[in-house]
Amino acid sequence: MLYLVGLGLADEKDITVRGLEVVKSASRVYLEAYTSILLVEKEKLEAYYGRPVIVADRELVESGSDDILENAKDVDVAFLVVGDPFGATTHTDLVLRARELGIPTRTIPNASILSAIGCTGLQLYNFGQTVSMVFFTETWKPSSYYDRVKENAQLGLHTLVLLDIKVKEQSLENMARGRKIYEPPRYMTVAQCASQMLETEEERQEGVYGPDSLAIGAARVGAPDQKLVAGTLKELAEVDMGRPLHSLVLLGKRAHDLERDYIEQFAVNKETFHAAWKQGYGHT
Repeated sequence: MLYLVGLGLADEKDITVRGLEVVKSASRVYLEAYTSILLVEKEKLEAYYGRPVIVADRELVESGSDDILENAKDVDVAFLVVGDPFGATTHTDLVLRARELGIPTRTIPNASILSAIGCTGLQLYNFGQTVSMVFFTETWKPSSYYDRVKENAQLGLHTLVLLDIKVKEQSLENMARGRKIYEPPRYMTVAQCASQMLETEEERQEGVYGPDSLAIGAARVGAPDQKLVAGTLKELAEVDMGRPLHSLVLLGKRAHDLERDYIEQFAVNKETFHAAWKQGYGHT
């Protein structure tokens, strides 16, 4: 059987008891290592699980899935995913491939950023579509996410923005020359995300949000050194949230007074926070 095992968000101990039992008994254990990362190294997982772990990069999962699924009709294979197994569509593809080969599958769920973002004090019912923010380049600044944020904003809903990570990526030159040389890993920060959002608004000029719009930066959700910061996008564009992973939530106008009371403890500046709130938040 192929087991998709959720690892949770922080470290080697976030795995569920059922997930750990699967890992300890599986013939092979893979760790998906590109849609997200744990906050600890692979060696810590191996020490805690008592098993060798094979790192599965994008190339292996998307092009070499048959290697992962080899003999999975006869032995158990564990595929470890940071967060919850179905937080990324790539893993749906792996299950469909297993189904084509007649390999049974089972999923062991775990905490995902989609639910854990409730640590901000914002009510999960009040979130709209989740969007992703990629690293801008000089020539490529995609703004399709802006349309989803606009739809959420029109309904007064919060928007969770997932931030880009670049792991085992090639430069255009190395890719063109067929050289398997990879760039150092990069992880987008809350400050970068807020700056890019303001850049998009400057370009689109549709008034979906602005420098004084309220947002919450979240870093290392679920870890002992989790950090939350609330403020305007202009303030968050200057904030240092420390090491990855980061996420950002843009507040919807229907934010409740109870949500305000909870998040103000994280405010960069309580005066600017309350001034921004009075500009139209808390309205249904």
